[in-house]
Amino acid sequence: MRKTFVTVLIIATAALQLVDAQSQPYLPGEKVTYQIRYGIVGSGQASLEIREGSHNGKPVWHAVASGQTTGIADALYRVRDVYESYIDPENDLPVFTIRNIQEGRYRKYNEVGFDHNANTDSTLVYSDLTGDHKGPKGLLDIVSCFYWFRKYYLAAGEELVPGETYKMMTWFADELYPIILRYKGKEIIKIKGNHIECYRFHPVTEVGRVFKTDEDMAMWFTADENFLPVKIRFDIFVGSFYVDMTSYEGLRAPLKFID
Repeated sequence: MRKTFVTVLIIATAALQLVDAQSQPYLPGEKVTYQIRYGIVGSGQASLEIREGSHNGKPVWHAVASGQTTGIADALYRVRDVYESYIDPENDLPVFTIRNIQEGRYRKYNEVGFDHNANTDSTLVYSDLTGDHKGPKGLLDIVSCFYWFRKYYLAAGEELVPGETYKMMTWFADELYPIILRYKGKEIIKIKGNHIECYRFHPVTEVGRVFKTDEDMAMWFTADENFLPVKIRFDIFVGSFYVDMTSYEGLRAPLKFID
């Protein structure tokens, strides 16, 4: 459960391919906020933001995903989760990440560094909790892969085929964490009283532990120049969670709502 509160906002997949500058679907300054609903008393807020920054004296793009409970849910089970990724703008790969989890009495803080240049066939990973590791070339973290997905997959211009799955590998919670998305098709959904055309994806989930079926999680990305995540729904044994966009700023292009 600790992996699902903020993670559902940012799970995505990508294909390793080059795109030109015109296909850049986001820029520093973009920020999106969401409302999280669960049952009668469950509620929360989350945000995804990317801005200019620096790491070890080098310019980076600093992406932050955060989530917290509100209202009665906050009184019953206080959550303050923050995931940070420092991304090299030259190759869109993470160089440093922070995972800061506060859920009830549970606490977890983890810093991870990535070296994509030392080896030609792998990524070197260093965790302040578990030491040195090795992963596949082009390894992403759970935040940077969200932006990688939008740029290298959705913005690449290749035709999406319903039913096909797309795979990638991330480093999450100090272990390799495979991400698999199945494309469902286009769908018009309602956001903030407006209709918008979206791409619908189903992250392939493990049936039996938390989810009942392999389509119990769904994500919607706008079918425009932003490829913005605007809605997430996931059903687990204890109920359903809904994540809906409530505000946005700094988008590359205006959202294309349908009259």
